[in-house]
Amino acid sequence: VTGASFVVFNGALKTSSGFLAKSSIVEDGLMVQITQETMESLRLALRDKKDFRITCGEMDAGDVKEYVDICWVENEEKTNKG
Repeated sequence: VTGASFVVFNGALKTSSGFLAKSSIVEDGLMVQITQETMESLRLALRDKKDFRITCGEMDAGDVKEYVDICWVENEEKTNKG
């Protein structure tokens, strides 16, 4: 679990790169590089206020994967106030 001050979603990752998606720490935030198709799905999920999971890592890496989960919560008091 990583806490971040901001998140940047970059929809310019090419499918030919060999990655499903890439995540990296940038200063005190998180940058997630995703394909154009994933960006469209993410936009739709945000509009509909639905949870969304982005699987990061190489396409042929097997079980070694990282996930970026976008979760909507009912009670904001239980979330990180930092």
